[in-house]
Amino acid sequence: MTADPLVLLPELDRATERLIRTAEALDDAALAGPSLLPSWTRGHVLTHLARNADSYRNLLTWARTGERTPGYANAEAREAGIQEGAARPLAEQLEDLRAASARLAEAAAAMPTDAWGAIIERTGGRKTPAATCVWGRLREVEVHHVDLNAGYHPNDWPDAFSQHLLREVVSDLNAATGITPLVLRPTELEHDLTIGETDTDTPVVAGPAFELAAWLAGRSSGVDLNATPEGPLPTPPDWM
Repeated sequence: MTADPLVLLPELDRATERLIRTAEALDDAALAGPSLLPSWTRGHVLTHLARNADSYRNLLTWARTGERTPGYANAEAREAGIQEGAARPLAEQLEDLRAASARLAEAAAAMPTDAWGAIIERTGGRKTPAATCVWGRLREVEVHHVDLNAGYHPNDWPDAFSQHLLREVVSDLNAATGITPLVLRPTELEHDLTIGETDTDTPVVAGPAFELAAWLAGRSSGVDLNATPEGPLPTPPDWM
């Protein structure tokens, strides 16, 4: 999967449509039920996804206008927005998610070509080109769609997304310190991916790219993965 935002925008539209279809099948009782994220209900997940869309719209506005517009005012405001909106009824949640997603799509459509190269500042102070926002939002939608705990699973991820996510997680972990070495062997690829300083004794974990990505991202126990030497899977490193 390319990182080109103009190519990824249709993928984001399709992922958003899948998410909304899943949410539409819920009811108020289900919305109050547990997601796959500790202490979060499905209502927390949907509210987060709506506010996250607004945060990316803010960042694209910053890139387009040059006026500093952070995604969130601060970490406390981000958390407060999620908590305040989590208990709303489904109809209100759906309206909010649709509207926030539409606002983000409009902001992306308004971006001049050169604005995608503008440097914006993500939560936590990391500076990055605005072009990375589309992939960032696509990742949020696909991963949190799984977190919604409503019938969408990592094996539902498009293949290109799974492989892109896997490579991103591997890259992030390789940039960290104190990481336990691993060799990853995706069945779709003809080469291994490595984490840390590997050698001939480093455990090898093999399986589909979606399962490797989900396992490393903490969204799967790795049920479809195989370890060499044979035995329980090693504990994956923590990823963001």
